[in-house]
Amino acid sequence: MIRFENLTLGYGSLTLIDSLSGEIPSGGLTALVGRNGTGKSTLLRAIAALGPKQRGEIILCGKRIEELSPTEMAKTVALVTTDKVRITNLRCRDVVALGRAPYTNWIGRIQPQDEAIVGEALASVGMSDYADRTMDSMSDGECQRIMIARALAQQTSIILLDEPTAFLDMPNRYELCTLLRRLAHEERKCILFSTHELDIALELCDSIALISPPHLHILPTEEMVRSGHIERLFTTGIVRFDPATRSVSVKE
Repeated sequence: MIRFENLTLGYGSLTLIDSLSGEIPSGGLTALVGRNGTGKSTLLRAIAALGPKQRGEIILCGKRIEELSPTEMAKTVALVTTDKVRITNLRCRDVVALGRAPYTNWIGRIQPQDEAIVGEALASVGMSDYADRTMDSMSDGECQRIMIARALAQQTSIILLDEPTAFLDMPNRYELCTLLRRLAHEERKCILFSTHELDIALELCDSIALISPPHLHILPTEEMVRSGHIERLFTTGIVRFDPATRSVSVKE
């Protein structure tokens, strides 16, 4: 679980998110949405203790981030960035094995139990057959799955993803978000990802965290739709959500 207490983020005199209090629960998929430049990446980096906060608290699984050592942090939060990763000299299984770094011995040697966890992570994202391939010969969608497998091998309670669908076509965007939803539900992880794919977020996510500067609203998906925050921020129409089919439509 991620909890915020009076959190304020920004740069200098610019406030992006002000006095945020709320939580993102475990066992669900949450989409972080908002216009460009409103603080999505800043918030993800702050949660991962990679960026500053102006005031307030970020609490991960019951502990303030300042109380977590680097090793404890690496065992609590995994971050998948939006960067395209093309590693030519490492097999996919070796890339995924990097997620075991917080657990290896002092010389970083992979043990048999680590190898088993790497295999399970590859299987979870449907990439077992790619274990001995290198990422320079794979599609963007396949590479993104490998990076998610690395995060799974890290065995954290929280997984953060910054625009994981940015370089994918529509079928692969939907497939990837379906995978994230399954992992959140089956493995009881807290998964938060930033996205511009509002339709996919409304259809597949359990909750929406919407940045409407300088505020961030966190609500279950159906409540977010009824709240009116989305149409005020993104459209001039009415967003309709069908909970039976988990489909969304916009009426002008």
